[in-house]
Amino acid sequence: MNIASPVAPSPVPFPLPKVSTSLGDVLAHGSLAILAYAILGVLLLIAGFYVIDLATPGRLSTVIRSDRNVNATLLAASSLSAVGLIVAASIWSSGGALREGLIATLVFGLVGIVAQALGMIAFDRIAGISVRELTKEASLQPATVLLSVTHFVIGLVTAVAVI
Repeated sequence: MNIASPVAPSPVPFPLPKVSTSLGDVLAHGSLAILAYAILGVLLLIAGFYVIDLATPGRLSTVIRSDRNVNATLLAASSLSAVGLIVAASIWSSGGALREGLIATLVFGLVGIVAQALGMIAFDRIAGISVRELTKEASLQPATVLLSVTHFVIGLVTAVAVI
């Protein structure tokens, strides 16, 4: 009786693909990705700014720049900070997949802006805190601080949900 001893088969050598990525290629790809995310981020910030603009009497840029309204400035700044958090979280969670990351950033950024708008409407309807009325006030109002924190937290929650 001839029992063959078990011998592990020798591994079949598969040729590994030659990946030669030069520093120039890495820098070029990375720079283009940064530029694409920056452009998208700026567009989302502009969209967020105009959502706040719709809620304020007059043009928001004039209310901030010419009227120097601290309430409008704080509301806009908190909203834009929230959008920035969402954009950063979307980039972080993209895992280097540029196309998918850009699409996710666009979608999640828009969702965050919509959530902020709904938050403003809810505070106006339910709590009686009107962005329109706040931005008519010359001095900083406690309700502005509350809405600003709400904007920021909506962005933070959205950002964490993205991650």
